[in-house]
Amino acid sequence: MLVFQGHRTMDADAHIAPVAALVADSTRSTILFALSDGRMLPACELALRAGVKAPTISYHLDKLIAGGLVAADRRGRHRYYRLASPSVVGVLEALATLAPPAPARTFHEGQTAKALRFARTCYDHLAGFLGVQIAESLVHQGCLVPADRDYELTPDGEHLLAGLGVDVSIAAAERRRFARACLDWSERRHHLAGALGAALLARLLEMGWIERTASSRAVRLTEPGRLGLRERFGLERV
Repeated sequence: MLVFQGHRTMDADAHIAPVAALVADSTRSTILFALSDGRMLPACELALRAGVKAPTISYHLDKLIAGGLVAADRRGRHRYYRLASPSVVGVLEALATLAPPAPARTFHEGQTAKALRFARTCYDHLAGFLGVQIAESLVHQGCLVPADRDYELTPDGEHLLAGLGVDVSIAAAERRRFARACLDWSERRHHLAGALGAALLARLLEMGWIERTASSRAVRLTEPGRLGLRERFGLERV
């Protein structure tokens, strides 16, 4: 819809420029990515990851809070920061699919990037090469059926996931999309998100098949996990 005011036209679409400006800053984007695995982190940890000092990280956190992208919770004498909404991750992932890979300046950065591309958390579900491989295996086995931007879980899928200890009924009762197809920025293919994706990630962590890492949102595949994924999902390349 266009509203004419003299020689100017104004559209009625969402005003994305302020949000885009917040994300465009490299320090703020580092903060948002650091929080994109759903964990809460203190300012000192975020400063370490961004490579800036305390006053600088406080300035950027205040900007992100004012812009509605980050929220702060107080625990005792300390403040911990988290994403204000899971939808922030969707913004980051969408931008990442358009952006070129960040150059690795050190060997450590190169190894971290490699780990992130292999397996990482995308807020509350599994992403990266491993997440895509699991989703595509479920489709290949007839456990998931692609349906527009979602998946439909079949009886075979319910049986397989129940065998892993995933409570499908609890996931289905949540007030959000059940099985969402989420475009993976590093693989350019879809992984499983939504309530079902979150339930599967939680179960894989609980079984010790994957483990969180302390310094990034990358997750590590354990040897029991490698064997389990080969047996249950037929994944030979992990």
